[in-house]
Amino acid sequence: MKKYLEEDIQLNKKQKIIIVSLLIIISGVFGWLYEYIFYYINSGFKEFYMRGGNYLPWINIYAYGSFLIICLTYKKRKKPLQVLIISMISTGILELCSGYILYDVLGWTRCWDYNQEILNFGNIGGFVCLRSITFFGLSGLLLIYGILPLLIKISQMKYEKIILLFSISFSLIFIIDELYNLLFYPFFPIPKASDFYKEHGFKYLYFENK
Repeated sequence: MKKYLEEDIQLNKKQKIIIVSLLIIISGVFGWLYEYIFYYINSGFKEFYMRGGNYLPWINIYAYGSFLIICLTYKKRKKPLQVLIISMISTGILELCSGYILYDVLGWTRCWDYNQEILNFGNIGGFVCLRSITFFGLSGLLLIYGILPLLIKISQMKYEKIILLFSISFSLIFIIDELYNLLFYPFFPIPKASDFYKEHGFKYLYFENK
């Protein structure tokens, strides 16, 4: 950790690809688990709800947010308070802009609405609230001081080619799942994930549509 904080670690191209590939998986799955647990609590510990629109437990905005946090805070990793504040502000802006564009500009289904959730103090249009950005800020600390150092260490292990193949293969599975359910499902006989899970008795959250 001392080396991680004090030195600019030099990584080759393969090591960077390993880190990016694993981060795509870890951050998206982390976000899915968080929402799965949170909405169970939000329901009064009565119902579990499926989140995201994929077959695999993965939500894309958490992957985007993790890369945003790393880009903005990696060079400030010696100052945890700055990492926390920047993580909160940047992910809050990402969440607000994403929600506004998807719902108000494009007119798509609303994926979240803090007006319908607990602990929603300071929410703006239901797209962002103090609780959400606080959680994302704390998650940024976990990312910068826990997950990223671990991924760097994994990328520097022996058998680099095997780790690279594993990382790329698994991240591509998640990306293909995302693209299929977002764009390509109308062209194939396999239903999109949300329809499949609903047919098999899984509950989804429904928010207001345009």
